[in-house]
Amino acid sequence: MIIIRNTNHKDLVLGYNYVSQTINIIAVRIRADKGPASYRMRDLLRKSILISAVAALFAFSTFGQNGASPDTKSVPFAYGETLTYEGKISRIIKGIAVADMTFTITQPRSGEDYVVKGQARSKGTLLKLFRYSFLYDSESTIGDREFRVKKTVKRDVQKERIRDSEAVFDYRNDRVTFIESNPKEPMRPPRKIASVIGSETHDLVSGIYKMRLLPLAVGKSFEISISDSGLVYKIPVKVLARERQKSVLGDVWCFRIEPDVFGLGRLIEKEGSMIIWITDDARRIPVRSQVNSQIGRVEIKLKTVKNLKS
Repeated sequence: MIIIRNTNHKDLVLGYNYVSQTINIIAVRIRADKGPASYRMRDLLRKSILISAVAALFAFSTFGQNGASPDTKSVPFAYGETLTYEGKISRIIKGIAVADMTFTITQPRSGEDYVVKGQARSKGTLLKLFRYSFLYDSESTIGDREFRVKKTVKRDVQKERIRDSEAVFDYRNDRVTFIESNPKEPMRPPRKIASVIGSETHDLVSGIYKMRLLPLAVGKSFEISISDSGLVYKIPVKVLARERQKSVLGDVWCFRIEPDVFGLGRLIEKEGSMIIWITDDARRIPVRSQVNSQIGRVEIKLKTVKNLKS
């Protein structure tokens, strides 16, 4: 059965409501039990860290604009560009490294589309102290002319649990269709969700590359249209300031961007705030993101860069 939901639907079934409970899991130190209660706690931790980290950097960066699309022939990135980030969380202990995230732009064998491959992998204290791991792989196909997402393929691994999914964006019929399956249970019917989309929609990864095409300026306001796991929703975003940030690129000027993702009916239905910094230069590289919430502070910083466009 396919569930049709429009962009105003408030049933955001993405696990974001779990974020505020993560600190409780850390406090009791998760054990590697196999019971259902223990599994739910480990699942909660994985979702909290992964969503806080990845969404903090990518989920809110698909700014909608009136007028013509940017000229993708002069994009600030090239095939082969690779950006690697490290995610840390601070609450009881300051700066616990929990994940590495890598994003690489590749070219498909046919056509002129972009393919962005992303990976988030657990590390450090998360593995040693809590004996918990996750691996999140995604592949986003982005149309070259319109620069909007066409397909998203994901594999989500939480220790023994594996989920494969595909989202196909049909702009002719204004619909995204998401299908998720369990490869360990091939006879089990897949989960299907379909939602109405607009003429330009992005997934969690393609959005950041779209933002790098836009003319950012202090005082500008935008509205996000983004889809993840078959659901689509809009989030207001503001460019608040221009600040210097220390990064692997040096001491650089950046735009400080704040998406309104916290609150009732938002992406994360809890109290909190989210900020990203993206370089004020031709490359438009996101160098840092910060999330403040009930679980503490999540920091995502650019760690290494390869094959930047000259």
